[in-house]
Amino acid sequence: MKKIALAFLGCVLLVCAVFPCFAMAQQSLGTASKEAILVSEDGQVLFEKNATEKRPIASMTKIMTLLCIYDAVDSGKISLDDDVVVSTRASSMGGSQVFLDAHSTYKAENLVKSIIVCSANDSCVAMAEHVSGSVENFVQAMNDKAKNLNLVATHFENCTGLPHVSQFSCAKDVATMLLQLITHPHYFTCASIWMEDFVHPGGRITGMTNTNKLVRFYEGCDGGKTGYTSEAQHCLAATAKRGDTRVVAVVVGAPDSKTRFREVSEMFNYAFANYQNKVYMSVDTPLEEVSVTGGKQSTVKVAANGTLHAFGKKGESDYTVQTEIAQSVKAPVAMGQVVGFARLVDGNGNEVDRVDIVATNSVEQKSFWDYVQEIVGSH
Repeated sequence: MKKIALAFLGCVLLVCAVFPCFAMAQQSLGTASKEAILVSEDGQVLFEKNATEKRPIASMTKIMTLLCIYDAVDSGKISLDDDVVVSTRASSMGGSQVFLDAHSTYKAENLVKSIIVCSANDSCVAMAEHVSGSVENFVQAMNDKAKNLNLVATHFENCTGLPHVSQFSCAKDVATMLLQLITHPHYFTCASIWMEDFVHPGGRITGMTNTNKLVRFYEGCDGGKTGYTSEAQHCLAATAKRGDTRVVAVVVGAPDSKTRFREVSEMFNYAFANYQNKVYMSVDTPLEEVSVTGGKQSTVKVAANGTLHAFGKKGESDYTVQTEIAQSVKAPVAMGQVVGFARLVDGNGNEVDRVDIVATNSVEQKSFWDYVQEIVGSH
C-alpha cells in the first residue's frame, strides 16, 4: 500500500513538473488583490475575480485621460505638436507630477509622455484644459467615452485619479480601457521608456522614472498604468506581448506594490503558458494574382489587408481558412480595391475572423491607342 501511495505521489509531482502552468491554474490567481482580471487582445476573459465591483482605481484613471487625448488628436481637434500654456491650476496639482511652470509653454507630446511614463497629474490637467477648455468639460468627455465603451461600473470626477467619493471603476472596465488605449501607436513610443529627463522651457530638468516596473523586468511587457491612493490601495493595469500573443492583466486593491507586480506577472505567465494567438493569414501570405480584363497589365497582385487569427488554448486549434477571391476584375483597378475575402471558421462552421483581400497595386485601363498598338504589333 505504501508503494502505491508513493507511486501516486510521484505521478502527481511529475504532472506538476511537466505542466506547472496547469498546476498554477488550480490555485487562485490574484489572491491578495480585491479585484483581478486577465483578458486576451480580443477581449476574451481568461480569469477574473470580483472584476465588476465598483472601487477607486487611483491613477489608472489616466488610461481614460489618455484615451480622450488621443481621440482629440485623431479627430484633428489638437495635435501632439501643439504648444500648451500651463495654467496656475495645472501647475499647482499635488501627487505625482513633473512640476510644470505656470504660464510657461510646453509641447503637447512631452506632456502626454510625462502622463504615460511618470503619471504626471499636472500634465493631465494641462492637457485636459488644452483639449476641452476646462477640466470639467474634459471629465464630461471621459464619462461620454465610458458610455461609448459600454463600461459597466465607471464614473469620473477628475482626470488624475486623485480621491473623490463619486469616482470609481472596476477591473473589467480598466481592462477595456487599456485594450482601447493600446490601439494608438503613439502610446507605445512612450510606454516602454524606463527613465528619461523632462526638460522645462527654462532648461530646468525633472527626472522621470516609469511607475510600471514590469516594462523593465517582465519580458514582453510594453505598457500599462499603476495607481495608488490609501483608498484604492495598490493598482496595476498592464499589457504584454510574446510572439503574436498579447494579453492585458489588471489588479485593483493589492496590499502593497510588490504584490501588484507579482500578481500581474503571474497572470501573464499563466496566459503565455496556456494560450496563444495563432495567425493563419497575414499581409505576407502568398496569394495567386487575379486576372485583369481590359487592363495595361493582365494580372494584379493581391494580399490580405490584415491578419486572420484566432486566440485559444494551446493545442486546441480546429480552424479552417476559407477564401473567396474574384477570378478576374475589370480595369481600372485601384490599389486597395477589395477583390475578395478570407475567413476563419471553427470546427462547428462558425466564423471567428475575417479579412478582406485587396489589390496591392493599381492597374490602368487600356486606352484606344493601346489596342491599336496591340493590333499593329501582332502583324
